[in-house]
Amino acid sequence: MHYDARMRTTLTLEDDIADSLKERARLLDMPFKQVVNDVLRRGMSPGVREAPGPGYRVTPNHSGLAPGVDPLKLNQLSDHLEAEDFAGPNAG
Repeated sequence: MHYDARMRTTLTLEDDIADSLKERARLLDMPFKQVVNDVLRRGMSPGVREAPGPGYRVTPNHSGLAPGVDPLKLNQLSDHLEAEDFAGPNAG
């Protein structure tokens, strides 16, 4: 009796898992079944790690308040604007 190395089976996935795998397949431009096999293989072999993606660098940006803006009064300004909005355009 001859057995093929590949086995076809039906697998019922929960919606969130299926969506994640489909998204991963789309992003990696890989067939769905290859993504499923790769994810299962990594999960069953804790020593196998995914190849690192391209590195990225975060460039900090100074985003202080404009001169003359008191950060302790921002809530007061928000309350004032909200009250104006609630009163409507014809009030005041």
